[in-house]
Amino acid sequence: MENIVSTELPPITQELPVLELSDFDEVVRLYRPRIFRFLMSSLGDRDLAESLTQDCFLRAYNARHQFRGDASINTWLTRIALNLVRDHLRSRRIRFWQKTRESAIDLVDISDWVPDKAASAEAAILQRERVKQVWKVVNDLSRQQRTVFILRFVEEMELSEIAETTGMNTSTVKSHLYRALRVVRERAGGQS
Repeated sequence: MENIVSTELPPITQELPVLELSDFDEVVRLYRPRIFRFLMSSLGDRDLAESLTQDCFLRAYNARHQFRGDASINTWLTRIALNLVRDHLRSRRIRFWQKTRESAIDLVDISDWVPDKAASAEAAILQRERVKQVWKVVNDLSRQQRTVFILRFVEEMELSEIAETTGMNTSTVKSHLYRALRVVRERAGGQS
């Protein structure tokens, strides 16, 4: 019998109740792909994203008894992941390596995130180039604009969820998102 590996994320149709945090394996199974994708999009380093994903779930596991249910589990975990990204970026040792890296995001890996099986080879190549161009612009956004952009368009979070996750008020989230979209449209040719 063949093992079939799916690259699709499992649908999260509803949030787990607080009581189901006791089955933390299920929490990890449901939310790990989203947290990893957010970290990968934020940092552009697969190994670092894997490591911070593990750290995120370790912190969540250790603090699971403190989870009050005021926010969704997704928001709670994304907030932990965002704090890990912030801590990572503050580290002086990491800043040195950031400056020496050519790109914060591996554009080849990200261009594969938008598969279109119905497209012709030419259309697929154009689509990959377009995605590369957009992500190059996103990489140059300010940290806050990039975070809001990724949470909105990669994680498909609502503005209120982004505000709760980042600790910004909703109008600030809207402002960062508006500015990020304006820059992406201007620099990526107005078709984003």
